[in-house]
Amino acid sequence: MKIMNDDTFLFIGDSITDAGRDRLDPTDLGQGFPLLISAYLQTLFPEKRLTILNRGISGNKLSDVENRWEEDCLDLNPDIVTLLIGINDTSRNQESNHIATEAELEEFESEYRFLLKSLIQRTDARVILMEPFVLPYPKDRVNWRKDLDQRIQIVRKMAKEYQTELIPLDGLLNAQGIKNGFSYYTGKDGVHPTLAGHGLIAKAWIDYIVEKKML
Repeated sequence: MKIMNDDTFLFIGDSITDAGRDRLDPTDLGQGFPLLISAYLQTLFPEKRLTILNRGISGNKLSDVENRWEEDCLDLNPDIVTLLIGINDTSRNQESNHIATEAELEEFESEYRFLLKSLIQRTDARVILMEPFVLPYPKDRVNWRKDLDQRIQIVRKMAKEYQTELIPLDGLLNAQGIKNGFSYYTGKDGVHPTLAGHGLIAKAWIDYIVEKKML
């Protein structure tokens, strides 16, 4: 799984990936981890002529990504796809004091499976899945865990079943939050990364591909 000349990298997901990008400009990377990763790759490997794309959309649930998967992923024929999605599925449930039912989790798995299956069938893309995450600040975010943990388990299951790469962001961010303060990485809501949070996600991604000898 080596990065090749002219490879196209696609980052897709929700607001964490979106990071304020200009959606009218298909080349805009936003102000988050996709931009930081792009800076790293473009600086170290100018000869590879890499293309980096951001198709994160704030507020998206997994079903929203599924609905735009054709246009925002498959049609782009990417070589490396990084997917981070799931926290909005949990947060919307929390708004109504609701925890995912077995049927909802089955639907989540079915939607996730559709994304991976169609990607594998129609492209030669290498896939990097990132776990959705939440940090326990403010304190009520602890209540999100029962819902989110089940979704994380599904992401892990999909990574194993489809033999994709997997970056365990939830554990990584929480471990660093214990050391340095949760709000240092996700500000006031436990979800949206600060600059340090985006930096940590970017570093985790870069460290992973270095470890896997993809460069």
